[in-house]
Amino acid sequence: MQPGAPLPSSLPRPPGELEKLRAVWETPRGLRFFSSVNNVNIGLLYICTALLFFVLAGILGLLIRAQLAVPDSELIAAGTYNQIFTMHGTVMMFLFAIPIVEAIAVYLLPGMLGARDLPFPRLSAYAYWAYAIGGLAFFCTLFVGLAPDGGWFMYPPLTSKEFSPGVNADFWLLGIGFIEISAIAGAIEIIIGILFTRAPGMTLSRMPIYVWSMLVVALMIVFAFPAIIAGTILLELERAFDWPFFIAARGGDPVLWQHLFWFFGHPEVYIIFLPAAGMVSTMIPTIAQTGLVGYRTIVVALIGVGVLSFGLWAHHMFTAGLGAMELNFVSAASMAVAIPTAIQVFAWIATLWRGKVRRSTPMYFLLGFMFIFVLGGLTGVMVAVLPFDWQVHDTYFIVAHLHYVLIGGMVFPMFAGLYYWMPLINGNTLSERLGKWVCGLMFVGFNLAFFPMHIAGLLGMPRRVYTYSAEMGWDFWNMLSSIGALVLAVGVALFFADVFRLIGRPARQNDNPWRASTMEWLSSEDYSSRSIPQVHSRDPLWDNPDLSREVEEGRHWLPGATTGGRETLITSPVRALPTHVQVLPGDSWLPLLAAAGTAAFFLLLTVEWVVPAFIGGIIAIAAIMRWLWQVDGRPVAEQVQVADRIWLPVGAIGTASHSWWATVIMLIVDATIFAAMMFAYIHISMLLQVCPPPGAALPAGSWPLLAGGQLVVGSLLFEIMRRRSLQLQANALHAFQPWLRTAVLAALLLACAAYAADLGSHLLAGLDPTAQAWSAAVAVMLAWQGFHMAVLVLLAAYLLARSWAGRLGPSSRGTLDNIALIWHYVTLQGCVAAFAIHMLPRLMEL
Repeated sequence: MQPGAPLPSSLPRPPGELEKLRAVWETPRGLRFFSSVNNVNIGLLYICTALLFFVLAGILGLLIRAQLAVPDSELIAAGTYNQIFTMHGTVMMFLFAIPIVEAIAVYLLPGMLGARDLPFPRLSAYAYWAYAIGGLAFFCTLFVGLAPDGGWFMYPPLTSKEFSPGVNADFWLLGIGFIEISAIAGAIEIIIGILFTRAPGMTLSRMPIYVWSMLVVALMIVFAFPAIIAGTILLELERAFDWPFFIAARGGDPVLWQHLFWFFGHPEVYIIFLPAAGMVSTMIPTIAQTGLVGYRTIVVALIGVGVLSFGLWAHHMFTAGLGAMELNFVSAASMAVAIPTAIQVFAWIATLWRGKVRRSTPMYFLLGFMFIFVLGGLTGVMVAVLPFDWQVHDTYFIVAHLHYVLIGGMVFPMFAGLYYWMPLINGNTLSERLGKWVCGLMFVGFNLAFFPMHIAGLLGMPRRVYTYSAEMGWDFWNMLSSIGALVLAVGVALFFADVFRLIGRPARQNDNPWRASTMEWLSSEDYSSRSIPQVHSRDPLWDNPDLSREVEEGRHWLPGATTGGRETLITSPVRALPTHVQVLPGDSWLPLLAAAGTAAFFLLLTVEWVVPAFIGGIIAIAAIMRWLWQVDGRPVAEQVQVADRIWLPVGAIGTASHSWWATVIMLIVDATIFAAMMFAYIHISMLLQVCPPPGAALPAGSWPLLAGGQLVVGSLLFEIMRRRSLQLQANALHAFQPWLRTAVLAALLLACAAYAADLGSHLLAGLDPTAQAWSAAVAVMLAWQGFHMAVLVLLAAYLLARSWAGRLGPSSRGTLDNIALIWHYVTLQGCVAAFAIHMLPRLMEL
């Protein structure tokens, strides 16, 4: 705090408030620990599980290198090798790289933001348990011969039913699909947490760079991940119901999968890298004991990388037969993205140059990261050049580039971060002596493992081969790579040995051993701090050395447990001005139950256990509805005191509510999935000489007008009644409830009639999704709208139940406002789908 600035609470608080706060946030013991929804605990579980998958994927990588160490090896059969290499890539990308990014964020962000917790702790718990249960079940398919074997990118037609007739590919499609839903749930928590729970005074220009990087990454997840969800839906529908989206002989296009996959896949590279870059930008100033050079420039660079990454998806499709204009555009974007990335590297070097560097294990890992990542970036520019990419595409040169970027760009910063932030767990640091050995072994082993792959690739060694002949001249380079992989594994094993040694030591108070400037070092409690600090700069712990003592004495915002429950301060998104107090839900088994039900639904459907799968789905829905029923209740008080002479309301409604904005983000995800399906419809239609194709037809134009009109009337009726209810006081609102319930039922009937008219008209016109890809593309949009109609039925029943129970009062109306948003979105989506289906063929005739 700046010298002379007034404290929000000028007097120390009684000791009893501290004990009350500790009791409210106490971590449950024994088996009840798994009911915890505190993001500190969830973050630790998340990190441990992600590291487990890192080890498992690493073991699979060692098996690959053992098979390729010598020519003509018969160590692993071809089919088993395909499963191992597919699972290696899948686990590393989907079960380690992305989850560890969110795991570290969930653990660090509450403290770094100065918040008691993020705003949706049960959502974080659900996201973690869905990932853990589903991921472990998915990995176990390897032991029963059911693991996918089509590569981690799952290109059709190799993964179509004709060439992959078993359920191996289905496990990938359904398992990975809902794991991505888990990642999106985590992204929503991160976005709302960063925008609404920052400590007072932490304006956007004062946020730590790591927080900026996670905000950019979470937004990227919202727009990138829906494409892979849409792609997995289409490919699973093709495999399960013979809807030929990717079968060229029936009007489909296997390149469509590549578009959908890489629209997710290439931004994913930067989704993995940017959090690592944020960690580097946080650690380097501490290591150098000086402020970060070029703060604003780095923020702009982070945003620039995030935006440019969406223009690169065809970077992986230079040999897929795209047009010259598309190829040149993507090639230019692939080179341009190096500029904001290089800006960050130069800023790190300048910060180290300006400061007084403290030699430590994190510093050595960061130096290794910069060396490896710069080399990976240089080869990335090389493969952005079209003629060069045509030569090395699908060779081991690409494998080497991928690992230099991903391991160098993410794994080395992650290990630096583990050494740097480990004292937050129990106050102890990892061994510096062993740490230097770990770093040295990993650095040497990594470069020995992957640099020779560049040469093998230039010599013509293709990817995805399980053996090779001695005459090819690749044996020396493969043996070097296999030795390097073993050295790298020894370094990782030494790290985990040190971690297990540390866990056995008695815990002690975190004393900020690195003399860091960010606020996660304020406390080691289950909550981030006794009182929520007032922030006046980017480096609060450096600018106010007494901040930790002031916070623990309760001299800042919200000392103690004011409402008697878990709570945090909600602030405005830009200037971080306090707006209200949010009471957070406590520990519960419901997120675990919902996640287990979700995993059961997807995984049991894969093996065609339909009844148990739907039982799991019902359990998941019931658990989610139960937890939502608990959180949207009447506030415990109208206002509470948050500082001396300062009172704030408890909770908020409408656009002031963080749950309203979370619903908006969820609908953006939904709309992006729908947009990907629309892209599939347009892509398939553009391949046709005549649209609709022979044998297919569109219903008369009056049908979509009728369906759209019914949807709009229903939405207007719902909105009129919602707005009317806003104008009423508690007693009048209670009397208005029967009218509201009648309006909801009428709107639901209109929506169902609209969908029946739309679907019925297409069926009468002879819609047959199995006939050709165009009809399948129409059918999938109708099916997607049908899924949303089922959601509306469920939400209407839930809203009616809350109305009958008297839980739609003036201060507890989040359910009504959020369901209204969803309702209007379904109306908009239905109108857009009907318009697109009917107008595109007519536009193509012009």
